[in-house]
Amino acid sequence: HLHKWIDAAQDRVEYEGLPARICWLGYGERHQAGLLFNKLVAEGKVKAPIVIGRDHLDSGSVASPYRETEAMKDGSDAIADWPLLNALTAASSGATWVSIHHGGGVGIGRSIHTGQVSVADGTELAAQKLERLLTNDPGMGVIRHVDAGYDRAVEVAAERGVRIPMNEGR
Repeated sequence: HLHKWIDAAQDRVEYEGLPARICWLGYGERHQAGLLFNKLVAEGKVKAPIVIGRDHLDSGSVASPYRETEAMKDGSDAIADWPLLNALTAASSGATWVSIHHGGGVGIGRSIHTGQVSVADGTELAAQKLERLLTNDPGMGVIRHVDAGYDRAVEVAAERGVRIPMNEGR
C-alpha cells in the first residue's frame, strides 16, 4: 500500500521542498518576514492566508539537557520555566496556536519544548499580532541566554535593542 501511495504522490502531489518549509531568521528579521507575508496576502499576490510556524527548535523555547540546552553555562539545562514562559509569551503576543511538547526527539521525561503558529491573513489585526509574536518569540531566546551568562547574548541584546529587565540597573 505504501509503495502504491508513493507512486501516486509522485504523479499527483505538487513538490513542496525546503524552500517552502523552512526559513532561518533571527531576532529583528522574523517580524519583518511576517509583515511581508501578510502584505502579500493583503495585496492579493498570494491568494490564501500563510501559516507561519515554529516548532521546538528555538533558543528560548526549550529545556533539553541531552540536546539543545546541554551544558548551559549557568547549569539551567533542564529548567522548564523557559519553555513555559515562552508559551505564555506566544499566547499573549497573539499566536494562533501554542503547543507544549514533551520529549522533542530525545524521549519523554528528557525535555520540554514550546511551539507556536501564526497566520498572515492580510488583515491589520494579523499584522499587529505577527509583529508582536515574531519579535517576542526570538527575543525570549536572547533573554534566556543573557540570563544564563553568555557574553555573546549580552552583545546581541545591545546590538538589536532587546530590553533585558533583569540586567537593568546593573
